[in-house]
Amino acid sequence: MLALVASLSYSANAQSKFDGIWEGKLDIGTTIRAVFHISTDATGKIVTTMDSPDQGARGIATDSTTIKGDSIIVSMSKLMAVYRGKLTDEANISGSLKQSIKVMPLALKKVTKASEKERPQNPKPPFNYTSEDVTFQNADGSIIYGATITIPKGKGPFPAVLLITGSGAQNRDEELMGHKPFAVIADYLSNKGYVVLRVDDRGTGSTTGNFKNATSADFAQDANAEMDYLKTRPEVDVKKLGLIGHSEGGMIAPMVAASRKDIDFVVLLAGPGVKISQLMAEQNTETFRSLGIDSTAATKYGGLVRDVYDEIGIGKTKSEFKKTVEKIVKNWEQKNDHRIVWATTHISNDSTRDEWIKNFTDLYKSPWFMYFLGYDPVPNLKKLTCKVLALNGTKDIQVISSSNIPGIEAALKNGKCKDFEVHQLTGLNHLFQQCKTCRIDEYGLLDETFSPDALKIMGDWMDKHVK
Repeated sequence: MLALVASLSYSANAQSKFDGIWEGKLDIGTTIRAVFHISTDATGKIVTTMDSPDQGARGIATDSTTIKGDSIIVSMSKLMAVYRGKLTDEANISGSLKQSIKVMPLALKKVTKASEKERPQNPKPPFNYTSEDVTFQNADGSIIYGATITIPKGKGPFPAVLLITGSGAQNRDEELMGHKPFAVIADYLSNKGYVVLRVDDRGTGSTTGNFKNATSADFAQDANAEMDYLKTRPEVDVKKLGLIGHSEGGMIAPMVAASRKDIDFVVLLAGPGVKISQLMAEQNTETFRSLGIDSTAATKYGGLVRDVYDEIGIGKTKSEFKKTVEKIVKNWEQKNDHRIVWATTHISNDSTRDEWIKNFTDLYKSPWFMYFLGYDPVPNLKKLTCKVLALNGTKDIQVISSSNIPGIEAALKNGKCKDFEVHQLTGLNHLFQQCKTCRIDEYGLLDETFSPDALKIMGDWMDKHVK
């Protein structure tokens, strides 16, 4: 069950019976939580939203809600889904969710607060190290950073590492769907004798600044300020400073390391090794395949979006870009069977084509996306003189290991780096979880936050090459 989409409806019936938070468990092959939030505003209008927290979907409104006596119907037309239920007492609803032709039992219980899913790897005190929440600022004082630093017990100074998050506004734990991978990594490494700094992204959590208008270059400047802070800590061995970057963080870490002489090592977790326009085209292809789209159709769609992405970063105005995309799309339509066109783009006429083109043209509104798509990681990878470890999961459908790991390896071989290792880790997804379907919507369904095997590979490499 994916994100369930939007709306309001009218009713003044049985307001006191249904207003509140209702939670249940839905079996979709695995068990996920479904949470309905029902309230009545001052005009008598019923507002219903739904969460699917295990899939990272929260605060999504529904299409319509109908209440008659003890019965409730919640419609979600964009997912072809309807929930029908009936109060069995004041705190319980017996019902079912019909999605397409499939009917799934869904009993709801009234709760004061939606439950939190336990993630077994999330660190819990007491810790065998010191954990300190800190604030500091960049050189000109324009941004104040909120962070957590974890410091091993015993006599320092210790090797130290900064964790750099992936795309999107992330908190210091890189929290996603209840998983806190950076908290897990920090816990593991500080128990092994490393100081670890993890920081809220700008404009997120306790860090100030504007995230919306920032690019990866701005995030690299943030990382520089964060490294400068690490160097002020008396517990830190300034000759053994490192960066661990995940996803976009694996793009930013080489940007930072290539510009500084005080970086001893870098660990790239699902970092890019090819041009981002190629990476995004491959990501689109593999995502479509994971959703059951025919492999040939998915590949052809990947070619289309790569052609479009390649046009974004070459200095066209928005109107020029739109005309170019129109030409690319029409040529692509002419070359491909209409069934492939429909399955991948839902283009069937001028109106649907215009909508598809608009979605891509609107990317011009994002400074981050413009910078990101035009980026090639190879030049900075070639400049690295520090030690490098690059890891990627073979089931990652966001940063494809079969192209990005060889890309990283080739750049390092042809550059200045003399000490590096690269590994493709069997069966791991983009978050380094041992996965089953390995689709993006599975991230929140898995109990594992970060593979212990991946942690060990990283920790053993650091022990050998850093300490």
